[in-house]
Amino acid sequence: MAIKFKDYYEILGVPRTATGEEIRREYRKLARKYHPDVNPGDKSAEEKFKEINEAYEVLSDREKRAKYDELGPNWRAGADFTPPPGWEGAGQPEYRDFGEFFGGSGAHNGYDFFEGLFGRRSGGREESGFQSRGANIEAEIGLTLEEAHHGVTKRISFQTTQPCATCGGAGAKDGKTCPTCNGSGLVRRSKALDVNIPAGVRNGSIIRLAGEGEAGIPGGPPGDLLLRVRIEPHSLFRIVDEDNLEFELPIAPWEAALGAKVRVPTLDGSVEMTIRAGTQGGQRLRLREKGVNRRAGGLSDLYVRIRIVIPPNLTAREKELFEKLAAESRFDARELLSRQ
Repeated sequence: MAIKFKDYYEILGVPRTATGEEIRREYRKLARKYHPDVNPGDKSAEEKFKEINEAYEVLSDREKRAKYDELGPNWRAGADFTPPPGWEGAGQPEYRDFGEFFGGSGAHNGYDFFEGLFGRRSGGREESGFQSRGANIEAEIGLTLEEAHHGVTKRISFQTTQPCATCGGAGAKDGKTCPTCNGSGLVRRSKALDVNIPAGVRNGSIIRLAGEGEAGIPGGPPGDLLLRVRIEPHSLFRIVDEDNLEFELPIAPWEAALGAKVRVPTLDGSVEMTIRAGTQGGQRLRLREKGVNRRAGGLSDLYVRIRIVIPPNLTAREKELFEKLAAESRFDARELLSRQ
């Protein structure tokens, strides 16, 4: 009776003609991706990791691979097996004994991740010389507009992998698998850093902290920490045109009609601005170099959008003056509508 076919070559993503080096290379890539230490608590990754190691255990051993090529997944029992179409006559692929790569001989246990992936260990000492750079860590850091403008030092905390203190990152201690890191040479730890944020960063800017990412394995250089800047909304200002600031300035009707000098807030303190007589609501006035710091030097601009505000509660005298103005003025605010 035919059994369900399980293609170890497909699991590792290699052709049946793959060399031993190609199999080892793809195994390293997949094992690094799905290792339980890299995916703590992820059951699907754990099952995938077991499947990858099962495939590697077979394909990395000359005799097991030969039996598998002949009998498929039923190679262990040697029972009757019906291979899939095209399986017959595939030929025997080139294979090299991994002993010459790892300083030993014989079959390798595919479940011993760091022995199969990075070489055998003896008393905690690495013998293969293979090293891998640690992965980068991506995180987000929130800043106020003032912090982005002036620059700031902020303390951040994050989780990362670090060399195991028990075995010194070797994965083995006293000739046995390290009980602290289970042979990985790495442990997860909380880490805190004081980060200097330069003046002039923008929303979405990336700050790279070299060497502050995941630890390399085994003993390889660490990755980097990549901090993406998120500028929080401000109560007064908003960023426009990617670089400039905009601020809405409320003024009284008589200030718009007669003109006035008013104080306008900026990130570096208030400045005086002249409102010309006849200024209209919604008009956008420009204050050059009163915006935010630019990384290349200098300041961006601040745009002041005018909003005319009517007094919500008129006194008797104010109401009397507005009534006199209405009677005296010949201005028709809707005259423009008749011209369209």
